[in-house]
Amino acid sequence: MKTQAFLASITLALAGSAFAAGEKHDHAHEHKPLHGGVVVEVKDMDYELVAKATVIQLYLRDHGKPADVSKASAKLTLLTGTEKQEVELKPAGDKLEATGSFKVGPGTKAVAVVTVGGKPATARFTVK
Repeated sequence: MKTQAFLASITLALAGSAFAAGEKHDHAHEHKPLHGGVVVEVKDMDYELVAKATVIQLYLRDHGKPADVSKASAKLTLLTGTEKQEVELKPAGDKLEATGSFKVGPGTKAVAVVTVGGKPATARFTVK
């Protein structure tokens, strides 16, 4: 019985250190906005949301380099107070974009479901 308890404690200790090692954020690129937006990282991809009253833009960077968005798409949900707005973003050069009339401002929450290469990812933003 003591052997099992000892092995369990060793396993727990090793699992904890492995988890802590996964928390390190040690890679060569920074997560600063390059286009004046808000940046979040999801699965080693940086998503930068630029939200204005007449245009919404989403830039993707893979390990600090612009990602190919030519075959990507995104569905964005904007939450401003009690108002909800759904927006489809389409490729526009080096970004995904939609134009129109959008209610965005400081505190607006945005949830983007981005599909690149058939793989969806969800990024959450708060507009500053």
